[in-house]
Amino acid sequence: MDARSGLCRRLPRRAGAKPPIAVAAAVVTVLLAGPAGAREPRAPAYPTAEATESRSPLTAKTRADKHHRTQVGIASVYARRFGGRKMADGNRLDLNDHVAASRTLPLGTEARVTNLETGRSTRVTIQDRGPYAKSRILDLTPAAAETIGITPKEGVAKVEVQPLSVPSPKDDRKE
Repeated sequence: MDARSGLCRRLPRRAGAKPPIAVAAAVVTVLLAGPAGAREPRAPAYPTAEATESRSPLTAKTRADKHHRTQVGIASVYARRFGGRKMADGNRLDLNDHVAASRTLPLGTEARVTNLETGRSTRVTIQDRGPYAKSRILDLTPAAAETIGITPKEGVAKVEVQPLSVPSPKDDRKE
């Protein structure tokens, strides 16, 4: 019994119906692959010594530099109901502090946030994760938002986030 006949027995077929798409895709893949001897060998599932040595020395640096880039996007304001709740770094949120939440910047990062509409800026510390709306890059406390000119009525504004100091990865781990 071949795979096709086994599959066709398990699935009911109407008269004149085409074979299941999965079978057709598998047949096309086998036909396009060519003879078995012509296939390229697969890469191992785990990194080998050769693969590790061939990595560019810039890979680790590129990942670290990613946190130092200036970002432009939409910032929103924390709702007042979040005051007093624990943040990602373990501290309680004080709505009068200049604190922000970011998905990409490491916790403890000091950053300058500039409202691109008003030109006003403030310095914030990244102490939380978020925002969870995909279109936004930063959540600000009401005090920080007011400093750069985001009113509670608007709630959002286009901002530029420039990291000033990024903690080393060792500072993120608790030993």
